[in-house]
Amino acid sequence: MKGLHHVEIWVPDLDEAVRSWGWLLTRLGLDLTGEWPDGRTWDSGSAYVTLTTSPNLSATAHDRRRAGINHLAFWGGTRAEVDSLLADADAHGWHPLYQERYPFAGGPDHYAGWVENAQGFKVEIVADPSAPASADLRADS
Repeated sequence: MKGLHHVEIWVPDLDEAVRSWGWLLTRLGLDLTGEWPDGRTWDSGSAYVTLTTSPNLSATAHDRRRAGINHLAFWGGTRAEVDSLLADADAHGWHPLYQERYPFAGGPDHYAGWVENAQGFKVEIVADPSAPASADLRADS
């Protein structure tokens, strides 16, 4: 088997991170499968995401503009599902980015939205390009 196995994200404040990430990962269909005093894990079936604190953090703030990971991108379903998730995101600690170019900030053939949480983590939610346009119409009805 090949592909992404997991992503571990170190956070300075687990409770704060779980409020925003927990909502987002659950909304994207991942299941909370692990919980311990210093971390949580959400599983997608083929890969998982872990949030954890560590005494070895070298800084308390994440800066996506420094060397390292800039953002994570997740499949969000149909365009309507992406729109719905992004409409709800702000109430759950995720603030929209590039709104003036939404939903095509990544180009005319890339339907996606970007959000950032209070800890400075950026996430891209991408619509499934193979979903038929009629799926979006049914979702809006």
